[in-house]
Amino acid sequence: MITHLKGKIAELSPAHVVIDCNGVGYMLHISLNTFSKIKDLGEVFIYTLLIVREDAHLLYGFSERDEREIFIQLVSVSGIGAATARMILSSLSADEIRSAISAGDVRRFKAVKGVGEKSAQRIIVDLKDKMGQFTGSTGMGGVLSMQAEAAAALAALGFSKAQADKALGAALKEPGANDSVEKLIKLSLKFL
Repeated sequence: MITHLKGKIAELSPAHVVIDCNGVGYMLHISLNTFSKIKDLGEVFIYTLLIVREDAHLLYGFSERDEREIFIQLVSVSGIGAATARMILSSLSADEIRSAISAGDVRRFKAVKGVGEKSAQRIIVDLKDKMGQFTGSTGMGGVLSMQAEAAAALAALGFSKAQADKALGAALKEPGANDSVEKLIKLSLKFL
């Protein structure tokens, strides 16, 4: 899996960037937030996520790890695809998304093109447990990272995404679950 790229910007638009890494150009789909952060740079370090579909392999780029984590959480919601998640990240910052989820602010998500009432409610319901108890970019980014790492570890152990998500949700309610990734994984294993 490609986790990040470092190289020179060969081509840039508000929707994508081409990064030249030692003579190989990688096209990444980006949000407007990422575009605004990299538009004046010559060389960049971009976090990436590869999404494999039946008809395409798409590489998404993010200027910050936190933005990538939010993107991963958004695409985990049923009915929210990569294009819609990118649109949400283009319209709202990571902190605004967290705030809207914590507050149950359906209107804020409905203001994003392509997100209707049901999708907005689904985002809030599905992600509230993962984000609701934490506020602020530092705390939330760490929790999202821990959850993503724990989910990846559970997947590597052979558990399905649905099993891992259910176990992680239960483990996060236990005292001390956010102390470390290792503790979160151990607690999750008790629910599998």
